[in-house]
Amino acid sequence: MYHFRTAPEGQSTDTLVAVGYVVGLDYENGSLSPFREFQRWKHHPAVKGVFEGGTCLSYGGRALTEGGLQSLPKLSFPGGALIGDCAGFLNVPKIKGTHTAMKSGILCAESIFAKFEQEGVLGGAGGEEKLPLEPTDYTDRFRSSWLWKELHEVRNFRPSFQKGLWAGLTLGGLDTFVLRGKVPYTLKHKHADNETLKPISQLKKIEYPKPDGKISFDLLTSVSRSNTNHEEDQPCHLRLKDPNVAVETNLKVYGGPEANYCPAGVYEFVDDGKGGKKLQINQSNCVHCKTCDIKDPTQNINWVPPEGGGGPIYSLM
Repeated sequence: MYHFRTAPEGQSTDTLVAVGYVVGLDYENGSLSPFREFQRWKHHPAVKGVFEGGTCLSYGGRALTEGGLQSLPKLSFPGGALIGDCAGFLNVPKIKGTHTAMKSGILCAESIFAKFEQEGVLGGAGGEEKLPLEPTDYTDRFRSSWLWKELHEVRNFRPSFQKGLWAGLTLGGLDTFVLRGKVPYTLKHKHADNETLKPISQLKKIEYPKPDGKISFDLLTSVSRSNTNHEEDQPCHLRLKDPNVAVETNLKVYGGPEANYCPAGVYEFVDDGKGGKKLQINQSNCVHCKTCDIKDPTQNINWVPPEGGGGPIYSLM
């Protein structure tokens, strides 16, 4: 929860607050809805007073890259490199990544500049034929910087929660905030987020209270506040490898999790006119959070960039 230090003309910082709610995508119950968990949380007595009498101005959703240091991929390749959130430079316990993204960009730029100098590309030295170059020492610069030290200190925080909430709070808190990551081990992630769902027949369906329209809101009203816009006649950027899998496996086995984890109402199971169900994709609702690409249990959904640069247009966020 962040209270604004600056505000648009005509508005006071005393009246503006930005609130976020994070749900780990390694949950087991396909009926869980991160969006509805957020709406329910806003009614908790400890935070309800922040919202009472206020007006919701904007809404959005985003999947966080929370794997940490042990999940970072190879950072460079011929002709390019991965920086910022693209690579996963998020400080998970702080849920902060702007400063780490900036630092990774600086390190990458320094590496590219040094590589150009080394290969004689700069100053018209005639090294263009050697392109594409790879900033190979970018990783070494990263490992020698405060960015690596910061991420190393918090590397075990997220994996600690694989043992449960209280174990995560205890072990992760002790390791991260007391020992500062100086333990002689690095915990590994045991599974991908799409591998954790259990058959819905083994679980109790989660029932959520109806939104009151004042503090909590329905999904489509919230999506309208994201100012999402796509050209209606463009090809769908959310592609199914096998449309039958969405019903035969995702719906029948896992309870149709895509209709619940999506924060924009993109996926909807509707009647197929033959007494069964089919998955309807409302692509124009998409806020580009990439959750479907991560959590789909069968990895049947392939998220590709939409045409025309469409998507959410966030204000005050």
